[in-house]
Amino acid sequence: MPTSIFSTSEEYLPAARRELTDVWGKRAAVERLGPDVGALTLPDATLRDVSELCRTRPVSFVKHLTAEIARVPVDEARDLDAVTRRALAALPEDLPSGPLAVQAWVSGQNPAEYGSAQLFRGLADALEKQGFEVVRSGAPAVLSACITRSGVLLGIGNPTDSLSDWPGGRVRLSRSPDTISRAEFKLEEAIKVFGLDLPRSGVAADLGASPGGWTRILRTHGLKVWAVDPGDIDPRLLADPGVHHARTTAGNFFASNQTRFDVVVNDMKMNPRLTCDTMLTAAQRLRPGGTAVVTLKLAHGNVVEVVHKCLARLRKKYEILHARQLHHNRHEVTVVARLR
Repeated sequence: MPTSIFSTSEEYLPAARRELTDVWGKRAAVERLGPDVGALTLPDATLRDVSELCRTRPVSFVKHLTAEIARVPVDEARDLDAVTRRALAALPEDLPSGPLAVQAWVSGQNPAEYGSAQLFRGLADALEKQGFEVVRSGAPAVLSACITRSGVLLGIGNPTDSLSDWPGGRVRLSRSPDTISRAEFKLEEAIKVFGLDLPRSGVAADLGASPGGWTRILRTHGLKVWAVDPGDIDPRLLADPGVHHARTTAGNFFASNQTRFDVVVNDMKMNPRLTCDTMLTAAQRLRPGGTAVVTLKLAHGNVVEVVHKCLARLRKKYEILHARQLHHNRHEVTVVARLR
């Protein structure tokens, strides 16, 4: 039966298991293979089938998928050459033309003497000798290799069905001299992973903006921004004529400001139900078809139920486009929605 290897975060692997079994019921066999990696085995369900349901349901705690083609047991996997031989033998014959991406990562304890960088290099060298053009991303097919304490998992996929074009969904973003806060990586990752097409002009509201990381990202996309927060905003943004700082709460802001927005984003630290209420209020100021990006902060407990209830609440005004715990999210899920 087809098996999909899925990546999640270590803390929320039980939530991912719950979501997957909620979707497929008793047909699904879910196995934990590493701290943040599992396997979903389903009769007659391809990687595309799993990926499509993960996107549309949505399944919020699965970050990355690949179709399993081989498992190299730990004793064999200690030999890097043995892993590359197994990978070459397991590659499907019907790979699309063009370059092949190779992505390697480690989940938990590494029993091998090599790491992800050496595994990538070993696989790349072996593939190049067979005539493949090897890249790290942006290819029509992706060979995934995950080192776990029980061996190496090998999978094949493509950027769309894999949900992310990064190894195990682990998006790596680096600080620049312009970076204001690490929180901005969450919005930047959402734009990259979900392929968000933000308008190149227009007006955005950044709720809970302090110190201004998300405002900065919105400005790089050409949007004028109302930064709404009682707290301080980075002086570099205050000097930008395209940024207006409303030193108040979101509720007071929408009660007094009649601006129509093309985009509303919200990274406020608050109860997720209150976050949803704020976004329903914001919907009254969004233009038709406007975009909303919001993080739902999760406490301990039944996080799957919390997310599902929040999405149901948001659907009163919005079409949910994406809902996923991204790599730069910790105890939260990023939701992207469009005003109905």
